[in-house]
Amino acid sequence: MAESTSEKNRKALNRRQLMGWLSATGIGTVSFHRALTVQATSAQEVTVEMVKQAEWISGIELTEDQRNQTAAGLTRTLRDLEALRSFEVGYDTWPALKLHLPQGQPLRKTQPEGQGVYRPAEVPDTDEDLAFLPLRQQHDLLRRGEIKATHLTEIYLKRLKRYNPQLKFVVNLTEEVAMEKAKLIDTSKSRRSRFDTPLTGIPYGAKDLMAYPGYPTTWGAPQFKDRMIDHKAYVLEKLDAQNAVLVAKLSLGALAMGDQWYGGPTRNPWNIEQGSSGSSAGSASATAAGCVGFSIGSETLGSIISPSIRCGVTGLRPTFGRVSRDGCMALSWSMDKLGPICRSADDCGFVLQAIQGKGGDDPSVVDGSFEWPHTVDFKELKVGYIEGAQDVRDREELQILKQRGVKLVPIQLPKDIPTWPLATILYSEAASQFDPLTREGIEEGLNSWPALFRRAEYVPAVEYIRALRIRRQMQEKMQKLMSEIDLFVSSGGDELLITNMTGHPSIAMPSGFVDNGESLQPQSIQFVGRLFDEVTILNAARVFQQETDYHLRRPPFVSEQ
Repeated sequence: MAESTSEKNRKALNRRQLMGWLSATGIGTVSFHRALTVQATSAQEVTVEMVKQAEWISGIELTEDQRNQTAAGLTRTLRDLEALRSFEVGYDTWPALKLHLPQGQPLRKTQPEGQGVYRPAEVPDTDEDLAFLPLRQQHDLLRRGEIKATHLTEIYLKRLKRYNPQLKFVVNLTEEVAMEKAKLIDTSKSRRSRFDTPLTGIPYGAKDLMAYPGYPTTWGAPQFKDRMIDHKAYVLEKLDAQNAVLVAKLSLGALAMGDQWYGGPTRNPWNIEQGSSGSSAGSASATAAGCVGFSIGSETLGSIISPSIRCGVTGLRPTFGRVSRDGCMALSWSMDKLGPICRSADDCGFVLQAIQGKGGDDPSVVDGSFEWPHTVDFKELKVGYIEGAQDVRDREELQILKQRGVKLVPIQLPKDIPTWPLATILYSEAASQFDPLTREGIEEGLNSWPALFRRAEYVPAVEYIRALRIRRQMQEKMQKLMSEIDLFVSSGGDELLITNMTGHPSIAMPSGFVDNGESLQPQSIQFVGRLFDEVTILNAARVFQQETDYHLRRPPFVSEQ
């Protein structure tokens, strides 16, 4: 009897479906792919020959009996995977995966900052000077009624419009909601209640992977250019509650890679021929150019630290789990972090205080204690430096800390663990998140992601889990190291991946400039701290900035226009 059409459809396995299965199970060779061109439309099961030609990917050579068993088992697995793929999973769905950080050491005792540390602000002579003022001085002027929130908001909106054509840091201005919020602050009857939070009336920008109703959330990719999400990212909800004023959704490299988005490359205000780095490209560029009071960025593997270094601003990557990622694009559920990009460490402390803590749909976020401004006793601190690093003990930042009484301690980071191969974790999670794009063959404007996604499709689940287990060993080694010190000085390199894998907080700040003849290139130093001990690294960074003026310098580009 001839098979019915529905029966044929049930049994038929087209080439695309089979290739999808091969990707999910980590099987694939050039010769196998060619054979499938002929066989796939009529194949009803995984054959022994298919298994044999796929053994290279697992690194295991099977016997003939084992190949028969594996073929039969994979045929069943194929049906299971087909069932899983038929179930729709949205971009906002979290996996049942949670990064468990080791228990942190007891934090150093802190105390509130004493009175008289900062003098009352005076109204600057120019709008540019006002735009570059530290947050607490802007807040002081607003609280005393010396300036209005609408005036400050208008200044930043004008600067965003003025410099965006060259720097390309704005995806969408949020002018309507910004002016509405600023007017509400100015007309509120109770001045005391209006300014009971340090960010009240302060205009800021958010990396455009954070959803805000009424405006597109593009993720920097042309495929999502007009996509609206009727949900407010929890971090932006918290800033709304603090009466901060959102003035722009800022650029990011497509799907959080680099500084190239569908609007072009975001530029570095210190050198407009140079990209701003990324992926928090617009956040760093706009902050450096004095076009926002502060900004919110995100980091999976360097996306706060790297553009902060390039653009000469202060970027704080908090401990993993410190800030809720609800309503934000996921790239790697076990690595993504949100944090502030500002012009000073002090500013970063105020912003982190506003955005940290539990809330929204993020199973990894914790309720940790964080208060700012709080100080630490530097005479109790041990500061590590990488043993063998060239002239590190003579660096200005370490000498400044030493003058405050810290003890310098030589350290070695874990060397017996394959560091960069652990990036497999990031690429595997990202490939899972954006698997629909891969299967539909969508590549336009996505930078290097399509090739990385395809490569990750061939990573077996066993190897992904193995990488997670090795990552756990790295966490334990770093936990032991950090039990002996309070923070260490980092210059990037392997430390960037290690600390992103282990979840430790880090702050980058300008520490000098190199004159290359045509422009000044900011140089940077980073402090890495204990888990959930952002207070200590913020204090170390603030002390350095109190003794230097690198963070106060402005890009010539925005002063010459």
